[in-house]
Amino acid sequence: MTDTKHPSGAPWRNFYGRFKGKTLRDSQMDYLTEDLAGWMPKNISWEDNPDRNPINTADIFGDDRETWLEVGFGGGEHLVHQAAENPNVGIIGCEPFINGVAMLLGKVRNADVKNISIHPGDARDMLDVLPDASIARAFLLYPDPWPKKRHHRRRFVTPEHLEPLARVMKPGAIFRVATDIPDYVRQTLEQVPRCGFEWLAEGPTDWREPWGDWISTRYEQKALREGRTPHYLTFRRLG
Repeated sequence: MTDTKHPSGAPWRNFYGRFKGKTLRDSQMDYLTEDLAGWMPKNISWEDNPDRNPINTADIFGDDRETWLEVGFGGGEHLVHQAAENPNVGIIGCEPFINGVAMLLGKVRNADVKNISIHPGDARDMLDVLPDASIARAFLLYPDPWPKKRHHRRRFVTPEHLEPLARVMKPGAIFRVATDIPDYVRQTLEQVPRCGFEWLAEGPTDWREPWGDWISTRYEQKALREGRTPHYLTFRRLG
């Protein structure tokens, strides 16, 4: 193990995405300064929890409610929508891109939802410390496609990410993946079942039509404008 650390806090894992994009507006800086700390779960980072001791999700939400996880929530549209529609569920969102975190915080103010927790960092750090079989539903929505073949190993749908995800998901838990990239669909259908999931599809409508509680995100709208076809894949954790 090397002593060199990436800004994410992980002492050995590479991180290939962006932490920050264009300059934040003053209002977004205010969201980060005034609101973010109150929504962050404790003992997730390597600095705060170097021994990677499991956290208790009840400590995050104040009770033993069902817990969901969204990996890479983008601008936060879906996370806020699900939180508003499911007030008795606690939803943890992970997003290292600080511009997306700021966008989510603005939406949270307007929606006045209380049942979320925000980890502004690598989802792998959260997966490290979540207890076994603690997540009842997980979402991976329009992840970074890494289109070049030599970069496919950077995608989330690889054993490095899927095996820890499978560990923290309850038997029977649902894992939803949305993407507009055909090759990402291929890799998802190859890799996810190998890590302890079954694909719940009986016909074309099961991947061509969105879920009944779906809200279209800005990433999906961009895909549609550019002529790409969304795919909606649903998996169930075996066991």
